[in-house]
Amino acid sequence: MPDCCELCNRLKPLTFHHLIPRTLHSNRWFKKTFTREQMQQGLNLCRACHRTVHDFLTEKELGRDYNTRERLLEHEPIGTFVKWVCTRPNV
Repeated sequence: MPDCCELCNRLKPLTFHHLIPRTLHSNRWFKKTFTREQMQQGLNLCRACHRTVHDFLTEKELGRDYNTRERLLEHEPIGTFVKWVCTRPNV
């Protein structure tokens, strides 16, 4: 398990972010599109990054379009936040 956020790389307490939100795991489209293993994948994120991801994207947007680290960083507001928060002290 990493000890720094997988988006901003800061050393902070981490929370687990499912790349495909758990609320969608029983949805027929997601069950047909992704394996059980893919639905369990996620990132360890600091609270600030985790909150930002959920502030900007709905559960369905996360599951369908932003289900990788790279895609999350390509989302302009999230990418901008991550670049900014990287400059903040690790306090």
